[in-house]
Amino acid sequence: MTGSGEGWLSDGLDVPGVDSGLWVSGVDYIAGWSEAREAADRLNRALLGAGFELSAVRAVASTNEDARGVVRLAGWPGAVDRLAQLLEARAEGDGGGA
Repeated sequence: MTGSGEGWLSDGLDVPGVDSGLWVSGVDYIAGWSEAREAADRLNRALLGAGFELSAVRAVASTNEDARGVVRLAGWPGAVDRLAQLLEARAEGDGGGA
């Protein structure tokens, strides 16, 4: 669910940290990445449900140097601005509660 097809990660949105070579031999990154992937998939489904194209904005699963899961938001400025507007409207509409 994290992508829209083959090569989705390299469709023009550069995501710092992806294939950055920070991984250390012998460190188990799979658990952290799996947790991040589940969260990224959920956010990507929500983005699709809100009318966003994953080629414009998406969540990307990764890990940091300590093998903790990390979810990054990658997007074109216009799409991210639109997402911010939706979140701001949501926060104003219900008093800022999540």
